[in-house]
Amino acid sequence: MTTATAPRTTPVTPNWRAFTAHPTAGPLVALLVACVFFAFQNDQFLSGGNLSLVVQQVMVVGTLALGQTLIILTAGIDLSCGAVMAFGTIVMAKLAAEGTLPPLVAIGAGIGVCALFGLVNGALVTFVRLPPFIVTLGMLNVAFALTHIYSDEQTITDMPAALTGLGETFPLGRTDITYGSVLTIVLFLVFAYMLSQTAWGKHTYALGNSPDVARLTGIRTTRLQLGIYATAGLIYGIAALLLVSRTGVGDPKAGQTDNLDAITAVVLGGTSLFGGRGAVLGTLVGALIVGVFRNGLQLMGVGSIYQTLITGALVILAVTVDQISRRKASR
Repeated sequence: MTTATAPRTTPVTPNWRAFTAHPTAGPLVALLVACVFFAFQNDQFLSGGNLSLVVQQVMVVGTLALGQTLIILTAGIDLSCGAVMAFGTIVMAKLAAEGTLPPLVAIGAGIGVCALFGLVNGALVTFVRLPPFIVTLGMLNVAFALTHIYSDEQTITDMPAALTGLGETFPLGRTDITYGSVLTIVLFLVFAYMLSQTAWGKHTYALGNSPDVARLTGIRTTRLQLGIYATAGLIYGIAALLLVSRTGVGDPKAGQTDNLDAITAVVLGGTSLFGGRGAVLGTLVGALIVGVFRNGLQLMGVGSIYQTLITGALVILAVTVDQISRRKASR
């Protein structure tokens, strides 16, 4: 006589190895740890108003970092993004404030100028085959000079409502959210889908992993790379509009360190500076890490120079982790 035995069940456990292998996992954990730490340090940190302020502070640099991510995924880099954005703000602000063009057309002109800068960067990288570092370093100086020449060193005020509309807020529960913050999140979601679910996205990663292999598989790498730089410039133009909407002015001194902040967000978000590895949602997390650290340290009364020091240390740590992980993967 035999007795029935219950079937042996294997406990279902999360696939932590797959989770930790994802490039966004580390930045996400770091963001959560930072939030918990600052919440214990200051009761105001997790308030709706303060978190909304963090997102507002992040939306401009985060949008810049989105365009920067596309370029870094191809193993390039863009040092000119902040200066290009600043020039875009001056173009749209001056044309609209002086009545030269209708506000919406002025916005389009500012975004178009930024896209043109991206196109020129891409042409020099793809056709002339100049290193992206050199091209965008030179373009940084060009955009910086044009910003001050065109603005005549003057801050432009009296912005039409069309240029400041994205800075307006709407209530969400007990918190006021800016329309610009929503636009930033939508942009990240759109490009996250494009990179993960479309042929264009797969080709972008292939280009970053190995341009020669990508070319041999039939990918038109020249056209692809040119389009990526132009798209990044277009995104910088949107960042310019977000900057005007948040500040309400066209400031020729804006964006002078935003290129470094954008690269910082990309690196902290888990995107490899060597190309082919990363995710735009990780960049959003990276931008939030920068925003959370600066906001939290400010609430603790830490000076701005120490905030910069800590941010620099985080970048070095992130690049070190990326190097170690690449070496392990190549073994």
